[in-house]
Amino acid sequence: MKQVQIIVDSTADMPERFAAQCRIVPLTVHFGSETLVEGVTIDRRRFYERLVESDVLPTTSQATPAAFQTVFEDVARAGGSAVVITLSSKLSGTYQSACIAAADYDDIYVVDSRSVAIGAGILTEYALRCVSDGMDAKTLAAHLEQKREDICLLALLDTLEYLKRGGRVSKAVALAGGLLSIKPVVTIQDGEIQLVGKARGSKQGNNLLTEKIAQCGGVDFSLPVLLGYSGLSDACLQKYVEDSRALWQGQIDKLESTLICSVIGTHTGPGVVAVAFFHKSGQAAYR
Repeated sequence: MKQVQIIVDSTADMPERFAAQCRIVPLTVHFGSETLVEGVTIDRRRFYERLVESDVLPTTSQATPAAFQTVFEDVARAGGSAVVITLSSKLSGTYQSACIAAADYDDIYVVDSRSVAIGAGILTEYALRCVSDGMDAKTLAAHLEQKREDICLLALLDTLEYLKRGGRVSKAVALAGGLLSIKPVVTIQDGEIQLVGKARGSKQGNNLLTEKIAQCGGVDFSLPVLLGYSGLSDACLQKYVEDSRALWQGQIDKLESTLICSVIGTHTGPGVVAVAFFHKSGQAAYR
């Protein structure tokens, strides 16, 4: 059987030991006329420093077909196969770029995660498990297209302002969550960002996030679970972990977390606390 490589775009957030097992195709961030390649010419912490310092809100660009093709050529030359996992096609043209590039290759399969950030990250970690168990690329791609439906991604945001400015939520949704000191909770539903709740202040926000996790059908702790945060400090994340201790205690040895990438941070802003997991089999995802 051909060796299977996992290829992701740079918005898939995961612990470094899993990222090191993947080929990563970068997206770009623009501060005015300055173009920065995510993970290449700017790292995550420096991005958040720039975000705080800059008077101009950055913008982002999708990965190009040419960027994917460079990686695909390496796979083909090595006689291997690959599964590509991208962020939701409803949030970026990156999935389409990967499909265009993959059209010339027989053993490269592109999967739309229908998620983003740590949601795509846990799907990637799951894919790596499947490769380790000996699954071939074609079978894995089909399997991931089923398993992605079990992913629940929830995020407590400091504000919806960044999502509104970037055009990732409607003005009506932004207005609904935009009251002073209101903390919105969002999810990814059918590949799009949806507002699922609002709370006044961080304490209520943390409680609401935990409540929405339960509404997702509960956490399958046998599969990857990952927390994420944005900004220069993980203090908000650590406060959430403390407030939600009853949810995790006795279920998992260590809760892993990661700093959310610069492209996603552009659209969420700092102060995000997010959790991604696979809901329990047979339970409906949040609706």
